[in-house]
Amino acid sequence: MVKPDDRICDGPLGDVGTKMLHEDERVRIWEVDLQPGEATAPHRHEHDYILIIVEGDRIAAVPHVDATGPSASYIEAEIAPGSYVVMKKGGTEAAVNVGSKRYFEYLIELKDRSSD
Repeated sequence: MVKPDDRICDGPLGDVGTKMLHEDERVRIWEVDLQPGEATAPHRHEHDYILIIVEGDRIAAVPHVDATGPSASYIEAEIAPGSYVVMKKGGTEAAVNVGSKRYFEYLIELKDRSSD
């Protein structure tokens, strides 16, 4: 289990979100709902994705021991509800709510569309 003061994580990889809401051939939509101090499972982003921030004040990405590239570094940031972030696939980390408020986002994975 990843804790707020961890700077690296290990263990088996799990889901990118806390609950899957929808999946079809083009997208997979997750919610990420974390109370202060809670974390997602370590996970790998296999698709480009969009984060839509609904609630919260501060979040951290704790790199997995197998992470490479930009996702191999710990990052912590203030967030703004109502904002969104477009991300490239490839990160391997756990998200940790290091803030004082509930953190809630929608994460939309953009599946590869090689047939388009």
